[in-house]
Amino acid sequence: QVQLAESGGGSVQTGGSLRLSCVASGQPYSSVCMGWFRQAPGKEREGVASIDRYGSEGDADSVKGRFTISKDNAESTLYLQMNNLKPEDTAMYYCARARMYMLGSKQFDIDEYPHWGQGTQVTVSS
Repeated sequence: QVQLAESGGGSVQTGGSLRLSCVASGQPYSSVCMGWFRQAPGKEREGVASIDRYGSEGDADSVKGRFTISKDNAESTLYLQMNNLKPEDTAMYYCARARMYMLGSKQFDIDEYPHWGQGTQVTVSS
């Protein structure tokens, strides 16, 4: 039974920073692709960043240069460092575990991620 638990969300002003964490339990996660997604009210869930088994990262264009995904295999924890936050970053953020160890062009394909956390809210005020 895979379980993912996010934390670290909160309210910040424009330009602020937050670091999200996602602790994985139940099955080893270091051998598969992991991702961060977000969903704002009234919008579809979208991919933010992903990291595969080999540590190769992918970022959405909207967060390039501001967000960094990383993982600590020893602690079974996935991170998302978010800097220079903007109001449009306001959303519920979810971590997800894929079936495959690398996804390439499908890195943000929601159907490739069968396991999801409950989410953590990020609110950025102007």
